[in-house]
Amino acid sequence: MKVLAGIQPSGDLHIGNYFGSIKKMIDRQENDNVYAFIANYHAMTTVSDGNRLAELTMQAATDFLALGIRPEKTMFWVQSDVKEVLELYWILSQFTPMGFLERAHSYKDKVAKGINANHSLFSYPVLMAADILLFDSETIPVGKDQIQHVEIARDIAVRFNNEYGDIFHLPEHQVEAEVATVPGIDGAKMSKSYGNTINIFGEEKKIQKVIKKIITDTTALEEPKEYESCNIYALAKLFLDKHDLAAFEERYRTPGEGYGHFKLYLHDVMWEYFKPYREKREYYASHQDEVREILRAGADKARHIASEKMEIIRSKTGITY
Repeated sequence: MKVLAGIQPSGDLHIGNYFGSIKKMIDRQENDNVYAFIANYHAMTTVSDGNRLAELTMQAATDFLALGIRPEKTMFWVQSDVKEVLELYWILSQFTPMGFLERAHSYKDKVAKGINANHSLFSYPVLMAADILLFDSETIPVGKDQIQHVEIARDIAVRFNNEYGDIFHLPEHQVEAEVATVPGIDGAKMSKSYGNTINIFGEEKKIQKVIKKIITDTTALEEPKEYESCNIYALAKLFLDKHDLAAFEERYRTPGEGYGHFKLYLHDVMWEYFKPYREKREYYASHQDEVREILRAGADKARHIASEKMEIIRSKTGITY
């Protein structure tokens, strides 16, 4: 099974990134053919400083490796090192009706949140389709908000195939219901764009300070509390097994503890969960040349596959003459 996932290097990795995409990739490395890339072209929709984008790209690579991406098992590269994706992006644009993009929920949501409405943001789904279709990806692990983008990729592929034959495989999205949308500290979808994230790596005091900002209701200390609608519980259950989760639910039902206690518990659980990853990250952070070599090797493999696919596409579309 070919599994493809990319993540933007547009800021610090947060637990929404981890449970929504990265963990799925890591878990599938043993049994599937995993393609993982750092989507730095996509990140340009939100990061305009060139030096900052380069810095964030290396940071993302370091974080990915620390979290368990194994280059001997997974093809791991930076999007911009495989230029064929931009060529395919342009070709696929010819098969993308404006209505596809005008209906994109993510675009409308980001514009509503104040992100500048430009062509790159508008055509984001076409570049994502190029990422997916270039490698004949079969499964795309995504958050709930990205399902529509995979559907757009399928629709574009169908239009292309109807014109030129069976060239592209039709991908399927995969969403695990329990992590379809990881909530941020305000209860909305966790996103760097919304400023509601809890970072995986960073200073403990800063992470603890963010966790303390999680929005809760005003139920008094001496009253039982509802865990089903609590943002703290929604985040904690990502880290807990069934036994610990049941114990946490009982704490909600038992008067005497407040949300401040639950936030401290969430911090402790999260901090312990990521402890081995923090230690691994320290190694890669001090061996950046090794990280660059891993990315170069991954890009070489990805370019080989991409160039073969593009030769077929160029021939079919008349770009090769």
